[in-house]
Amino acid sequence: MINPRNLGAVWLPGLFCAAFALLASAAPASSADACEQPEKVCGARDAVFRISAFDPVGSAVRIGPSRLITSRHIVADRKTVDLFLADGTKLAAKVEPSGYAGDAILLTVDGLPEGPYLAPAATQKGAEVFTVGADISRRRIRAYAPGKVHLIPAEGKPLSRVHHSAYTQQGNSGGALVNADGELVGIVASGGEGRFEAVPASAIAALQAAVSTEDIQRGAEIGNAIKVCTLNLERLYGQRGPLSDQEAKALATSCKRTGNRQYYDLAGQTLSQRRRVDAALQLFEASVAQDPNAVNSRLNLVITHHIARQYEKELPHLQWLMEHAGENLQVLRLAIQAGVWAGDEDLAKRALAKLKQVNPNSAPAAERFLASPPPRPAPL
Repeated sequence: MINPRNLGAVWLPGLFCAAFALLASAAPASSADACEQPEKVCGARDAVFRISAFDPVGSAVRIGPSRLITSRHIVADRKTVDLFLADGTKLAAKVEPSGYAGDAILLTVDGLPEGPYLAPAATQKGAEVFTVGADISRRRIRAYAPGKVHLIPAEGKPLSRVHHSAYTQQGNSGGALVNADGELVGIVASGGEGRFEAVPASAIAALQAAVSTEDIQRGAEIGNAIKVCTLNLERLYGQRGPLSDQEAKALATSCKRTGNRQYYDLAGQTLSQRRRVDAALQLFEASVAQDPNAVNSRLNLVITHHIARQYEKELPHLQWLMEHAGENLQVLRLAIQAGVWAGDEDLAKRALAKLKQVNPNSAPAAERFLASPPPRPAPL
């Protein structure tokens, strides 16, 4: 299984707290350095700030004179956030209560100096996009190399995300995903293995609307769940052997309460690694239901079905992955094995043909498997 720090780059808040806390207090960030991206993208750096909260290093995007947006997972249950100007000055940012269930939250900063802010915009598949966020190693706000939008939010799925290939790294969470005109198309959420995600800019309106008493209570519950889920994941990280019933239930329950599929995925990975396959499958299925376009979530679901030897259940997901991540070697190998053992010869042959294109050295072993497959493993 994938390392829980990596699951498609769900960057787990707190796992690297000590190192990041040190960096967060180091030399001031500056956006005045040379920038190799388009002029308007470089200009967007002046609307992005380094912040520190539950997650000690993150980014926030200015969307108004005193208002910013960031990732909820950076804030968790905090009511205030430290915001750093380019010269190192620290300001206190207030968290605006909201019941919005996605990974975004609004901040208000009194005394924020005048400066540009980013206007929200929609995006489309194939559009060029750029990540703008806090670079921990360089201690400044940086505009990274461009990528493309692979998939836009799925229709009818309000928490579905923008899926893209614009390079993103730790510390960028809460930063800006912008188009070539410097418009805000998303708020950086997670990523890895060359596949990255952003909460669409439309979340701004949803955040502003979810402010009833019930919404605010729900928002407080989400923030607390993020903290508890993270602490549970940190406590279990690196351990081996089966989980107790109590540990498994605590992890699954706290992470499900976040409403955030990156936590579903992290908890699912931990549960799968610790021999709680059924509980892991429930979380991965919830993750894919929340965002059917999430390649990493769907791949984790397939891997867990494969471990459980439930090959037939993999097939529809592998068909989708062949279309949207068909150059991924793990997808191709799983498709060949599951196709053979679940009786979908066409899927196996299509995966073999693609494997010959993307990694010819792996093809002979796959051909031998297809020509003379070993017996299907017995169900667990």
